[in-house]
Amino acid sequence: MAFHSLRYNVFCFSILFSLLIALASAELSSDFYASTCPNALSTIKSAVKSAVAKEHRMGASLLRLHFHDCFVNGCDASVLLDDTSSFTGEKSAAANLNSLRGFDVIDDIKSQLESACPGIVSCADIVAVAARDSVVALGGPSWTIGLGRRDSTTASKDAATSDIPSPLMDLNDLISAFSNKGFTSQEMVVLSGAHTTGQAKCQFFRGRIYNETNIDSDFATSAKSNCPSTDGDSNLSPLDVTTNVLFDNAYFKNLVNKKGLLHSDQQLFSGGSTDSQVTTYSTSSSTFYADFASAMVKMGNLSPLTGSSGQIRTNCRNVN
Repeated sequence: MAFHSLRYNVFCFSILFSLLIALASAELSSDFYASTCPNALSTIKSAVKSAVAKEHRMGASLLRLHFHDCFVNGCDASVLLDDTSSFTGEKSAAANLNSLRGFDVIDDIKSQLESACPGIVSCADIVAVAARDSVVALGGPSWTIGLGRRDSTTASKDAATSDIPSPLMDLNDLISAFSNKGFTSQEMVVLSGAHTTGQAKCQFFRGRIYNETNIDSDFATSAKSNCPSTDGDSNLSPLDVTTNVLFDNAYFKNLVNKKGLLHSDQQLFSGGSTDSQVTTYSTSSSTFYADFASAMVKMGNLSPLTGSSGQIRTNCRNVN
């Protein structure tokens, strides 16, 4: 009886979350800036394309910025706020400290848009569009973004600490962390595919390469060369060992071959419930692209501030 009650409650929560997502989506519009700032999207695209051409890693950084923004109280650009006397922001949370990047690119875009259309384009929308344009710049899929998000007037280090999934999580914890935001396990797997690009610090994968057994031995040996057992915490290694500067499905092929860099990555293909999904994406880049685009649209619709809520920040790092 208790099991059926729990299943019913989970089902009801899922339905409620889907309705909230749908309502948020309805309040956003892909042509939101068509008349008020017609060059907004082209300005963002140009700046992102330039930044990624200058440093390919920046594409992964801007994508991660959007993810870390949306997973903490919704897609409201709270992740960009510096600390103030009234709140400690998200930048100092363990998941973000000395690792989250791309703030300067967002600042540059915001500056250009403030010159062209003062007080019109939100920082939250800039982050969302920059993530999409980064994926495209790296050879990945595109998707239509609903616009009209507004910016938060506060941020929470505690929320960032509790809500952003850890690279040390096991499969069940990953499923739960994403479920808490309304995502299915399949959507969790496809969003993890963002790790087809970007890099990770030695401190976050040392335990995997030295202690775990479900890892390709040659891959582990290679990773150890840049990640000593007792030093080099900040040394970087690519999350995708094969095509790190391309957005493709190689990440999933790596997992099938036991070449996931992070513990949380390899958990997706380790004899559990998500193995089949990983296999599907490893053999079909088109399926991965389509599912990734859909999941990114859903993520971009997480609890946006719209209407008269929040504000349009003049400087993305500070509340007006």
